[in-house]
Amino acid sequence: MPERETDGIQTTVERRFSPRAVVTVRIDYATVDAMFSEFTQNINEGGLFIESETLLALDEQVQLQFRLPGVDDPIKVSGRVAWVREAGIDGPPGMGIEFENLDADARLRIDEIVQALRVDRQRP
Repeated sequence: MPERETDGIQTTVERRFSPRAVVTVRIDYATVDAMFSEFTQNINEGGLFIESETLLALDEQVQLQFRLPGVDDPIKVSGRVAWVREAGIDGPPGMGIEFENLDADARLRIDEIVQALRVDRQRP
């Protein structure tokens, strides 16, 4: 997440337009040079967080493929590394990936799952 300095204090600027749902699914992703298989920590229709010790460079392009719970067909989408978090800093190490060409059907499926997970978590 981008940071900005305000009166000498660094703050994180939240650019997320919709909340993320905590969901762990295996995600396969590739750069020009390598292929990886890790797990997501959370997701929304704008992007996801990949928990990983192997951090890519900011703005690096990745090709992603993953299956959402209850969905047979994998989602395939391009993305870019929007931010990285190193080990020991506010949670596990990993990368925030912003989707770049998510089709409308995949966006709807993700949104439906995110909404369902949020409702399940709000129940007593």
